[in-house]
Amino acid sequence: MSTFKAGILGATGAVGQKFIRLLENHPWFTIKALGASDRSAGRPYSEAANWIESSPVPQTIGRMEVRSCRAADFGDVDFVFSGLDSSVATEIEAEFAAAGIPVISNAKNYRTHPTVPLLVPEVNPDHLSLIESQTFSADGTGWIVTNPNCVVVPLVTTLKPLADAYGVESVILTSLQAISGAGYPGVPSLDILGNVIPYIGDEEPKVEAEPLKLLGTLENGIVKEASFSVHATATRVPVMNGHLLSVTVGLGSAPASIDEVADLLSSWKSPVSELDLPSAPEFPMHLYQDQRYPQPRLHADSEGGMQTAVGRLRKAGVLDISYVAMAHNTVRGAAGGAILNAELLVKKGYIQ
Repeated sequence: MSTFKAGILGATGAVGQKFIRLLENHPWFTIKALGASDRSAGRPYSEAANWIESSPVPQTIGRMEVRSCRAADFGDVDFVFSGLDSSVATEIEAEFAAAGIPVISNAKNYRTHPTVPLLVPEVNPDHLSLIESQTFSADGTGWIVTNPNCVVVPLVTTLKPLADAYGVESVILTSLQAISGAGYPGVPSLDILGNVIPYIGDEEPKVEAEPLKLLGTLENGIVKEASFSVHATATRVPVMNGHLLSVTVGLGSAPASIDEVADLLSSWKSPVSELDLPSAPEFPMHLYQDQRYPQPRLHADSEGGMQTAVGRLRKAGVLDISYVAMAHNTVRGAAGGAILNAELLVKKGYIQ
């Protein structure tokens, strides 16, 4: 496999730092350029970034000069990862795509765009063909692909086999979201210590909308969204990493038993499992039988933080089934998910 030169936009932020850590020894991708705000541009990365990762800044990265987030300054990369804040991502990502530089984004800005794939490789790899309808660049060499909200990744991963086997008609969920999901410096300590905050601004609409695109079907070059209803409650809890979801699902047809559902989830196979993607977990979903599991502190780092954990699978007194799901929010739900998207894009020939 050839190696590809990657840039990182928003490189000094929490997601940008996670990109750097996860890409440090990547077999396919080499970090060539780091972009941040104008106040950071021109400075060595080690001086510009307030490093919050648990391992030290890689020496080669620390010495690298930070660039401005302008496409003209990134002419030496094959593509960029975007960890940009949503307040600036719309214009910057479009500029890069227009310049012929592909963008794999963690930002929310283009997730609902009709020709931009909202991608979880194990759920909807066929949606990549939407790229061919994009018009960001005149010759089609520049495009944008996004990964979903960090809560949506474990949600749609668990819903996918259910939707294929039985159909999904309705979903009710409550998310217990880790504080790392708020970025840095994040939630004030006096708000979150020993407390639960029962509202996260602008979170619930994303959790309710994005699964419908992800689980939609591709018809004549557009996504026909799934038609089930979702009601979400998003809460913040004093956990460092790992978003836990309590999910209740109404199915289109009734399974023979809860054991049948357990067998379905346990035997589910990812459609990209044969592609040997470096960041793909061997087991993208694991169903725990112990009623105490999954727990963020024990299981968020499973499979390098890329696995979705499921437990407490039960027949529900309301709707049909209920369960708990959990995934590492800054790895599987952010930087790691975007890196996996890039690997799939390489295998499918979109990054060359």
